[in-house]
Amino acid sequence: MTIAKKQIQLDADFVLMAYCNGYFPMAELLTGVISWYSPDPRAILPLDGFRISRSLRQRIRSQIYELRVNTEFERVIRSCAEREQTWISEEMVRVYIELHERGFAHSVESWHDGILVGGLYGVAVGGAFFGESMFSRQRDASKVALVHLVDRLGQRKFQLLDSQFMNEHIAQFGATEISRSTYLTLLTEALRLDSSFLDLK
Repeated sequence: MTIAKKQIQLDADFVLMAYCNGYFPMAELLTGVISWYSPDPRAILPLDGFRISRSLRQRIRSQIYELRVNTEFERVIRSCAEREQTWISEEMVRVYIELHERGFAHSVESWHDGILVGGLYGVAVGGAFFGESMFSRQRDASKVALVHLVDRLGQRKFQLLDSQFMNEHIAQFGATEISRSTYLTLLTEALRLDSSFLDLK
């Protein structure tokens, strides 16, 4: 894993450049210092091999959650940060809100009876979507949002869904680990695409 711990003023353009070169930022819990990560291996969620359990399919069919996109981006990222240990600092919130306002960062949200109960956010560049974090306040709320994200990316011809680090949560959906060199090759190919997260082309 490549980690750069030099403190650099976090800036939206720099963050976009980092993503396009295989890096992403995380703030250290105690100091707030931004570290830049480029894991080897790297976790991705294959858009053509995404797995959905029977119980989750039933949850989706029940339509208990209303899915929305980009209606409460700031609430989503702040909800993702509401945990005992978080790498989402106030500085990062500020920068990702700017990326959202510029059309790069997006949220997928699960609502129930008019209340935001789950969701996720990430950054879209070309045909790549860099998943950042998710939260859930009701059963499967973030999972339903993730399924919607994968469907959306597939419809809009994205090629890469970056999941950064492997964990049990994403493993259940078919996440796989690839070498950093393979990831960079896929990233380069995806960045050449003119995909749009918001509009079908």
